[in-house]
Parts: sequence; structure tokens; C-alpha cells
Amino acid sequence: MLARIMPKPEIALTEAEWTVINAVWEKEPCTAPDIQGKLETKTAWTYSTVRTLMDRMVAKGILKAKKDRHVTLYSSAVTRAQAQRGELLYALKTAFSGALTPMVQCLIETSDLNTEDLDKLESLIKAKKKNAKK
Repeated sequence: MLARIMPKPEIALTEAEWTVINAVWEKEPCTAPDIQGKLETKTAWTYSTVRTLMDRMVAKGILKAKKDRHVTLYSSAVTRAQAQRGELLYALKTAFSGALTPMVQCLIETSDLNTEDLDKLESLIKAKKKNAKK
């Protein structure tokens, strides 16, 4: 029987939040104008749009804000790994009903994996088997 894994996602980001957090990770600490300038050609977002998004991300605990005189400096409150894990667990829960094997099968079948990638995956599985509870 297939095991079901249904943990609650720690972090759930919208597409717009992913765009912002990726820019913040590249340039933190940063200001809203820094991020707006970096994303302007990609998104055409105005300063007020970026500032609103960033302030909402602070309220959600995704970003931290520190007031320095008349400037607000933003930095990430989550790591890239935490955000990726939350996204992955959300996909597992919603698209695969918590079933890990079909998700991994889908990823393997739709990815262009080389021998090195497959060896690494095999090594991860062997290590997990060693530590698995019976």
C-alpha cells in the first residue's frame, strides 16, 4: 500500500511573491525602489505595487523590514530551502493527494535526468532506506 504524506506546508508563496523574494535574495538587504528597479522590465510593476507586495510579505512573515531613518530595508525572513520545501509540500498535497511515489515518478519521467542525477537520487534513496523505521 502506498504511504500518504500530508504535512501542512510551512510557506506558501504566490507567483508575485516568488518574483519578489528571488530578487530580495539576490540583493538583501534592499529597499522597495531597489526591487522595483530590478523587476521593472520583467514585470512593469510600479513602486507602489512593489511596496504593497513587500509590506504584505512582511505581514505574512516572508520578509523582515527595518526602518533606517526614512528608508525601509527589507531582508528575507525565510531561506530559499524553506520556500522551496513549502512549495513542494503544497504540490504534494494538492496535485498528488499526499502520495509521494506518483509525484517522484512524474518528476523523473518529465525531467531530462543524466546519469549523475540518477546516481545522486539513488544514493539519497539508499541513505534514507538505511535510516528508515521498519
